[in-house]
Amino acid sequence: MKLPYEEFDLSHVRTYPLQSRSSKVHVSQFGRPHQKGGGVAALVDSLPRLLAGDDFRAVVSAILAARRGGRAIIWGVGAHVLKTGLSPVLTDLMTRGFVSALATNGAGLIHDFEIALAGSTSEDVDAALGPGTFGMAEETGAELNRAIREGVGQGLGLGQAVGRHLIARRPPHVDLSLFATAARLEVPVTVHVAIGTDIIHMHPEASGAAIGEGSLRDFRYFTSSVARLAGGVYLNCGSAVVLPEVFLKAVAIARNAGHSLDGLTTVNLDFLRQYRPQTNVVARPTAGVGRGYSLTGHHEILIPLLAAALVEGADG
Repeated sequence: MKLPYEEFDLSHVRTYPLQSRSSKVHVSQFGRPHQKGGGVAALVDSLPRLLAGDDFRAVVSAILAARRGGRAIIWGVGAHVLKTGLSPVLTDLMTRGFVSALATNGAGLIHDFEIALAGSTSEDVDAALGPGTFGMAEETGAELNRAIREGVGQGLGLGQAVGRHLIARRPPHVDLSLFATAARLEVPVTVHVAIGTDIIHMHPEASGAAIGEGSLRDFRYFTSSVARLAGGVYLNCGSAVVLPEVFLKAVAIARNAGHSLDGLTTVNLDFLRQYRPQTNVVARPTAGVGRGYSLTGHHEILIPLLAAALVEGADG
């Protein structure tokens, strides 16, 4: 059957009054212009009560509630977070009681160590790869591996080993080190390593036995922290693969051992939404017991804004 060119007759289309319709957005939810002198709390309150604006306020409220209630607040921090200059912000949050435990990957450990020693980090890989000098800084390779071997030999995890090493060494920028601050405040800090991914693995001083044993020990420390997350908050900041996978396994072990995670809030904070953080942090661990949030944006903007809102909202 062939169909004709025939314009549809719209004269019988039915309409209804706009005010009778159920709509998703109302002017009561709109953002408000910021007033000079209003401060961070007023800025956060002025955000639209929609989508990420509501999610951001919910995350702030969850962290503040966890701190007030003595619940765990665990931060998983990828290396890029440290490369964007956020060490002072995170160490300040640690001193204010907003960090119950801290986890990172091998690259995060390296950046933190180099910041403490040299006040600089983040090698120019493109420039160094051709001449064969990439990853060959002497102090990073030799001293970090020595600290790991010695600390793990004493029964410590990677995070404890390096934190204590930095406290004892007192390098020029030790106050900016998350590991040294964690050691000083007795906040658990763990390192979750994938062998062969970090520049210190390229050095002859690297011990696979020490790195593997220390990282496995840290995984068990981390799992103990995760098992205490009922009513608490877990934040994954800037890790797309390693920490989301580690967190999911820790959740699985905690539940297998009978630990409740009721009331858990999870947050993924990154400049892209990716599969593993979305599923292994935001969705799966909170299904039926809590709530997960994704905040998308640059670390160097979102994390200071979040920290400022927490400081403003803290009881003391």
